[in-house]
Amino acid sequence: MNFTGFNQTDHCLLFHCPERSVSTAVYVLLYVSAAAVVLLTVCGNLLIIISVCHFKQLHTPTNMLILSLAVSDFLVGLLVIPIAMIWMVESCWIFNSVFCLCFILTSYFFVSTSIYNVTLIAVDRYFALSNPFLYTKAVSVNTMCFVLLCDWCILISYNLAVHYFKRDFRSLVLCPGNCFSVLDEVWSLVHFLVIFVFPCAVIIILYAQVFFIAKKHATAIRDLNFQTRTQTSKNNISMKSERKAAKVLGIVVSMFLICLFPCCIYSLLGRFIEIEVGSFQKVLVLVYLNSTINPVIYALFYTWFRKCVKIILTFQILKTDSALMKVL
Repeated sequence: MNFTGFNQTDHCLLFHCPERSVSTAVYVLLYVSAAAVVLLTVCGNLLIIISVCHFKQLHTPTNMLILSLAVSDFLVGLLVIPIAMIWMVESCWIFNSVFCLCFILTSYFFVSTSIYNVTLIAVDRYFALSNPFLYTKAVSVNTMCFVLLCDWCILISYNLAVHYFKRDFRSLVLCPGNCFSVLDEVWSLVHFLVIFVFPCAVIIILYAQVFFIAKKHATAIRDLNFQTRTQTSKNNISMKSERKAAKVLGIVVSMFLICLFPCCIYSLLGRFIEIEVGSFQKVLVLVYLNSTINPVIYALFYTWFRKCVKIILTFQILKTDSALMKVL
């Protein structure tokens, strides 16, 4: 986590491990709920990963973005959410300093990766709808995989650089019961612009354009259908498919922004006022929970995902040539 506007001494004095005040039944219920969230996140995203990787019909540039997002969400569910949930339930950091540093590095990296995966989804949808012919010609599965590989490499380099150049005894606060990172004013501003402002601005601007273009296409298709109902049926199906993909991914993007904005606001306010660790911690967990929400969205709106899940859970995926099964 990233805090600004505090000094280490104040943190160590103000924030300590409170005694657990909940009953044993509530305590157990909290851990069961946390385990359910982790299981849903890991299994849901794993099903997306298996589906996109296994079924050849799903090997499209857009689905490579969905795969990349699912991988980052899967790793959040596997490596970040369990620790964050334990910290919330215990109201105290119960692990050592090395584990704290690893937790900070992984949470920084996977959250930023998810943010930029969603940003690339917005760019992809805008390009596909604004210039479909050029998109089909220029963007292939291999091209998208290369872009995603560069994206992951750049983000891991950036996050390592942030923690390398700010490494001093003031940057990592390890007082008893707490684990968070404090950036100086310069790095705080840079990180805020790179991780929040720039990608969110791109997402909002491009998706505003996407919905404007989709509405324009819908009007054009309706007018064209009125003039000729037979000659353009194939193009109509293609355009409707693109608009449906934009709509579903728009829901994914919207939910992501809803989960991200509270953390964004808290990070901004942390530069001017004091914010309690527990309060910021809950807001940060909301960002992590977006990794749980995405598979639910796919299950609700993507028929191909429901078909793939059925094939996987009934072990039909073990059949010969199952990768060639029709799921769209």
